[in-house]
Amino acid sequence: MMKRYSIAVALLAIGLNSFAQDVNKLIDQKDVERIIKTLAADDMQGRATFSPGIDKAATFIEGEFKKAGLQPLEGLSSYRQDFKVYRTSPEQTMVKLDGVAVPEKNIAVISSTPFDWSNNADVQVVKLGADKSLQKEFRGIMNSGKKTLVLVDQSSAPMFERLKEAYGRRISMNPPAPQPNAPQLVFVLGSTTDVKNFEVSFKNKVDNPPIFNVAGMIKGKSKPDEYVVFSGHYDHLGILPAMQGDSIANGADDDASGTTAMISLAKYYKKLNNNERTLIFVAFAAEEIGGYGARYFSQQLNPDKVVAMFNIEMIGKQSKFGMNSAFITGYERSDFGEILQRNLEGTAFKFHPDPYPEQNLFYRSDNATLAALGVPAHTISTDQIDTDKLYHSVKDEYSSLDVANITATIRAIALSSRSIVSGKDTPKRIPKLEK
Repeated sequence: MMKRYSIAVALLAIGLNSFAQDVNKLIDQKDVERIIKTLAADDMQGRATFSPGIDKAATFIEGEFKKAGLQPLEGLSSYRQDFKVYRTSPEQTMVKLDGVAVPEKNIAVISSTPFDWSNNADVQVVKLGADKSLQKEFRGIMNSGKKTLVLVDQSSAPMFERLKEAYGRRISMNPPAPQPNAPQLVFVLGSTTDVKNFEVSFKNKVDNPPIFNVAGMIKGKSKPDEYVVFSGHYDHLGILPAMQGDSIANGADDDASGTTAMISLAKYYKKLNNNERTLIFVAFAAEEIGGYGARYFSQQLNPDKVVAMFNIEMIGKQSKFGMNSAFITGYERSDFGEILQRNLEGTAFKFHPDPYPEQNLFYRSDNATLAALGVPAHTISTDQIDTDKLYHSVKDEYSSLDVANITATIRAIALSSRSIVSGKDTPKRIPKLEK
């Protein structure tokens, strides 16, 4: 009996060693380096949604899919999965206080409809001096139900900027509907002196800028109607205020690293050409502005047919657990992580549960929309999010990355996913989110 057991263990080790040799050969570190360098280059201009840079990144990813031999998704003639969003942004904003025009950079408006004020009796004027915080007073102003002109002291400038960014341009997947009782709030930064008269006019516009995921597939051999999704988001923040002369937020770790992993895995599985389930590889758009790419994608397929989702985000540096490790968000919600770890027995790599539960990472990435529909959809990451000083900054550049760590993580995902790809293992479903 013991002899038989020893032979079985030896055969298992031989089999795993064969897989490891394949993965080391087929996922080449130089190719990983080439892909991530391209996606994080300055000429991608930070890959902001709706920018020329994001279009350039999409074209590059399409080229990689074509060279690998992936098919477009069913019903599509190209790798671009186009969809519509509605962008509402200010078209004309004018504020005059005692006849003096206020610079537009010092004006923030919250309104979904155009309006004109001219010393209206029904407009209240609120002054927030240095002794009052915009952050503390904001909720009360929002809930007052009154048209309000808010004069904000310079001491509240950081909150003013956040407010201006949050409400200055709004994105929706549905056409904006008229809201007769919507708030009309105008915030003016820099002056809290008494105002004898004022004029305010505001108009907004709605457009449909181009937006698209980039997706390809490898049809399953015996289980073509069961899907395994590999994903990463290819957008980032674009151009930010300059820091030491640099204004391009390259997004090398966030999430050129995850997109590189997704492309590398597509090439790996196409070369193997032995997947029993259908594999979908997708670079999501608009994660940074609300996850619209993942939202649209999740509406285009039956979630009950999606067996698992490997969403990959920020694997550019060693995790807090050291070399050869990564963590899985929502580890306790299904046996996805256990299956992956079981497939890695005999290797040095280990997947850990998410060590940052207070960050709510499970619902902060592109896995969230499919997870809410019951799919065992998890994000794999190595980012030390609680101490990462480069996150969402212009310093998130290729030079800050550990390419060996990225390559090791991609290879581990390849090895650990094989029993799900082959149809042998099916992770338990996640309870659906109640609406």
